[in-house]
Amino acid sequence: MKPKVKSFLTEEVTKMKAMLRMLNLHTVCEEASCPNIGECFGKKTATFMIMGDRCTRKCSYCDVSHDRPLPLDPSEPHNIAKAVKMLNLRYVVITSVNRDDLPDGGASHFAKVIKAVRKENPECSIEVLIPDFLGDRKSLETVAQAEPEVINHNIETVPSLFPVVRHRGDYRRSLQIIKWIKDINPEIVSKSGIMVGLGESKEEIIEVMKDLIDANCDVLTIGQYLRPSKNHYPVKKYYTEEEFKELEEIGYSLGFKQVFSGTLVRSSYHAEEVYREAR
Repeated sequence: MKPKVKSFLTEEVTKMKAMLRMLNLHTVCEEASCPNIGECFGKKTATFMIMGDRCTRKCSYCDVSHDRPLPLDPSEPHNIAKAVKMLNLRYVVITSVNRDDLPDGGASHFAKVIKAVRKENPECSIEVLIPDFLGDRKSLETVAQAEPEVINHNIETVPSLFPVVRHRGDYRRSLQIIKWIKDINPEIVSKSGIMVGLGESKEEIIEVMKDLIDANCDVLTIGQYLRPSKNHYPVKKYYTEEEFKELEEIGYSLGFKQVFSGTLVRSSYHAEEVYREAR
């Protein structure tokens, strides 16, 4: 049964959007049509999406625009830091579109944003949700050396579905990125997320969990895939809360420090609480 999503047409959401437009900023909450936008914007939290709103990949489940990307905005690190200060955030999540057009995939821009936020908001913890940088370890090192508290890279789905739903993605490459996080800096919390309902089996989900544990992943999020439009990949199954609870219990039994599993769970949903628990 398809879950019901609350309306997000509130005064708080309108004010939040006005601030984002003023600073020329994007959020994955808006661009990816996240079902939790009303709750998060209402609490004055958001997942900032850097390097524009145009992705160089076209994954069949994703609602982010696929188009020729624009040049990087040099004022973006300062504007993100300013927005974090205006919102008085204790915890911020920063993600991006894929920028396969850039030599380092945008890693140096990530580092600039992290450093700018840290300088203006020294008490704020930072989580970054990164692309796979086409498997380039040096790009990951650039991000890790800026010392965010959490580095998240979503595995998204099971290996058998990668060719269908993850344009230019590679399952083993994504696992390698996650494994390198701890190799580069063991103090950084490593995190990943899975969508369910794309046609995967329970056994396949468990195998992905095991692979993530082998890659030293600390935190796992599991959420229901919701089709953004009729032009996107169809939902093959709606999981029950009991099934999500079972997956959570399996995750803990395998050794994850924290598992957040539920219908509307997304990788950055309640990110601060998940991070605090994992620590």
